[in-house]
Amino acid sequence: MSDVATVGQVPPPAPDTAALDAYSTAVSTVAAEILPHVASLRVRSQRRQGWWAEGAGSAVVFTDDGYLLTNAHVVAGAREGTAAFIDGTETTFDVVGADQLSDLAVIRARGEAPAAATLGDADRLVVGQLVVAVGNPLGLAGSVTAGVVSALGRSLPVGQGRSVRFIEDVIQTDAALNPGNSGGALANSAGHVIGVSTAVAGIGLGLAIPINATSRRIIGTLLTHSRVRRAFLGVIGHPAPVPRAASAGSGRSRTGLQVAELVPGGPAERAGIRPGDIIVKAGEHDIHDAQSLQRLLFADAIGAELAVAVYRDGRQVELRAIPAELT
Repeated sequence: MSDVATVGQVPPPAPDTAALDAYSTAVSTVAAEILPHVASLRVRSQRRQGWWAEGAGSAVVFTDDGYLLTNAHVVAGAREGTAAFIDGTETTFDVVGADQLSDLAVIRARGEAPAAATLGDADRLVVGQLVVAVGNPLGLAGSVTAGVVSALGRSLPVGQGRSVRFIEDVIQTDAALNPGNSGGALANSAGHVIGVSTAVAGIGLGLAIPINATSRRIIGTLLTHSRVRRAFLGVIGHPAPVPRAASAGSGRSRTGLQVAELVPGGPAERAGIRPGDIIVKAGEHDIHDAQSLQRLLFADAIGAELAVAVYRDGRQVELRAIPAELT
């Protein structure tokens, strides 16, 4: 006869239980920190022919006086909408400004809103790092998913009319994202918002706009001017190592921005930049990736001559480009 004390006895924990508990604790802690600051948005925007469209998305509070950050595509064509928070608070909001090229927009709550979430620095992310996505996918408010940074420096194509432009330096994550997550928070294990969820590129492949020096500048401009005047060169590229011969004397390896495509007839093509070139310098600034080039292409660069150094066929070539205004 079995000893009653041994019936239904819980088996000893598996060796990975402690690690699983640590992971669960990290995710739940971040969720508790971020959830109160994320809003579910309902947007009514006017389309062509005078008809109206209903949309939904997410946003995250980033100032204590009611400003929220979301995606430009979430509020496209809208001037106002409704934001609801997990504590039941609901308020209308106004669209302050939007920048299609970065897919970032700023809105302001008319009524009460929670305190600001803490913004982090996506430039400190590394591949494999834990991230937590908080948003409102498929209308399910306050949803939390977790994953890792799968890749950094991705490019996201966005259509505008007949042209296609690219949002550069996007974060790729395997944290599950679904329609409605757009504009929600992507946070690190410290509970700092380091990205704004923007797109679902496939199963297990979500994308987010990074919070870094460039996006902070864009957000600041939207707050003060409601729009961002930008210069553009018409270069689509990715980070690539500069051959050792070009790095000689620097004492270290270097990376540049390798040109994958050019916008036909754009400033870069007119300046003589070619696919395959590695851009290593623009003006007085070293170029390592798309972000380091984009930092230079704001309103003050429009129409101003810009010296561009590229590595091509084993040598450095000096070129002159005149950035145009992005319209």
